[in-house]
Amino acid sequence: MQLIFEQVRTGGDRNFGYLVGDREAGHGVLIDPSYSPEAMVQRATDQGLRVTHIVNTHGHPDHTEGNPAAVELTGASIAAHPDAPDKPDIELADGQDLSVGAFRLQCFHTPGHCDDHLVLYEPSHHLLVTGDLLFVGKVGGTKTDDDARTEWASLERLLDTVPDETTVWPGHDYGARPSSTVGLERRTNPFLLCSDVDAFLQLRTEWPGYKKQMGLK
Repeated sequence: MQLIFEQVRTGGDRNFGYLVGDREAGHGVLIDPSYSPEAMVQRATDQGLRVTHIVNTHGHPDHTEGNPAAVELTGASIAAHPDAPDKPDIELADGQDLSVGAFRLQCFHTPGHCDDHLVLYEPSHHLLVTGDLLFVGKVGGTKTDDDARTEWASLERLLDTVPDETTVWPGHDYGARPSSTVGLERRTNPFLLCSDVDAFLQLRTEWPGYKKQMGLK
């Protein structure tokens, strides 16, 4: 088996999509094709992969916009959390695996940013596709304090589960780099440095001023 993993810029608000495949099996999946489904399908074709699934980390339109075109081009099934706004063909619950040839994507239900949010983990190469839960140097937005508390719990659970050498591949290019590692984020991401959920909520309140002070975009 030979892993194929590509990060693809898909337009929108600095969106990223991902191609994950097994070259020997000739199978691949597209994650969050958003605004560039044709380009992502072409990357799969160039790599000799048949796209078996279109996977969504969550149901926000900027991540699902490309689903219809991707399905039309590939005939693949949509896979997402059962609570996704548009009912998926294949439901990916917490703890469920999705096979990609000889590889597997482990699904973590990580609500907070939205109820149906998933993070996808490829354990043999320690790849973590984080959607809008965790960015480089930041975390996903939430609508209420209750949602923020839920997101804090999701982040804590994830950090307790995957090793520090795991690479972080976010849904948007919002940070200083397009990717990171769990260990680096644990040491440098101001939200992950919070001592508890109350500090996490406080930083959210102070974030506009903090960004200006630190020269962040």
